[in-house]
Amino acid sequence: MAHIRRNARIAALQALFESDASGHDPQVSLIWLAEEQTLPEPALSYAQELIRGVLENKGQIDSLIRTHAPNWPVEQLSAIDRNILRLAILELLIENKVPLKAAINEAVELAKIFGSHNSSKFINGVLGAISQEKVDSR
Repeated sequence: MAHIRRNARIAALQALFESDASGHDPQVSLIWLAEEQTLPEPALSYAQELIRGVLENKGQIDSLIRTHAPNWPVEQLSAIDRNILRLAILELLIENKVPLKAAINEAVELAKIFGSHNSSKFINGVLGAISQEKVDSR
């Protein structure tokens, strides 16, 4: 299951990145990626769910990014970092289907693979602050 979810996150990230860069519909991009990468149905389904969740909750998610990374305007973040954060925040707070540590670790791993030299530290810091707020509010 973890392998399927990781593949889904990667595909969703790639589709959201393409959408940011070119304005293409991320769901259409995902279908193309799924065919190109022969993404299994469970991974495709979860990737579609992630993209739909990010699109439906983008305002709320971006507001959390602004609150927890005030020195980094969302619009000025790299498209990779911005979309890794969006996916992780969706899983952490909105869907609440993934344990906190697992969601953060997955996001950090994506940042190490796709982001810049400092992306993983930045992603970890923002998500750590958000998760601490979630723990404190319980």
